Amino acid sequence: MNSRQYRRLDLVKKIKEEDVSLMESLKVSGTLESLSAIAKYVIAAASLAGLEKKASYKLRLAVDEIATNIITHGYEDAGREGEVELQAKIDDRTLTIWIEDTGVAYDPTQKEAVEEEMLNKPLEERPIGGLGVYLAMEGVDKFLYERVGDRNRNIFVVNRPSS
Repeated sequence: MNSRQYRRLDLVKKIKEEDVSLMESLKVSGTLESLSAIAKYVIAAASLAGLEKKASYKLRLAVDEIATNIITHGYEDAGREGEVELQAKIDDRTLTIWIEDTGVAYDPTQKEAVEEEMLNKPLEERPIGGLGVYLAMEGVDKFLYERVGDRNRNIFVVNRPSS
């Protein structure tokens, strides 16, 4: 085993009662400078889960879109400061990543759906906004939102490849 493999193993905690791996959480400041650390965390989780390259890319893009919205709209535009926390769980069938923040309450699942017809229009004819949320929801197998106390929780679920 090389040092990189040891590092990856150190990121994972085994929960004995269930056949589940829980990665150490990542807590970063709610600033755009944190997007790189968030992307690295998602890529590490996708690698540990054995996701294929395309699924890993779509998951990273989905998390990046939502994290950018949290930072930009939930914190910066609202004149707030806060943190973004990520947690990843790997079980036999899925990789689940959730992001929590204390920014302004926002449920992306309530955003008006982007119509297929709208996607085929030239850029100058499309309304501004909404495409990032659409990409996030379409890039994963399941996307959920919860409001837990004063926290937003965005949940991304990707099915793992069958063995």
